[in-house]
Amino acid sequence: MHMFYDDGYFMGGMHGLWWIFWVVLIGFLVFYGWGRPSEQRRHSRETPSEALQRRLANGEVTPDEYEKRKALLDRDAGANN
Repeated sequence: MHMFYDDGYFMGGMHGLWWIFWVVLIGFLVFYGWGRPSEQRRHSRETPSEALQRRLANGEVTPDEYEKRKALLDRDAGANN
């Protein structure tokens, strides 16, 4: 009745497979878990126009300053295209 044991070979092989499973699982979680926040920050980056609108909404710049800076941004955006 040594169907599952086979002199330690089968169990030793399963033990090795479990180690491989856990290493792969932890590696997967680390790679995909830590990679996500930097990608989200990169995609959620604020454009200069959005930053200017936010500053106007927060009262950091006056409407006159906003119009001047917006005109500069629009001029620079047209020059780059």
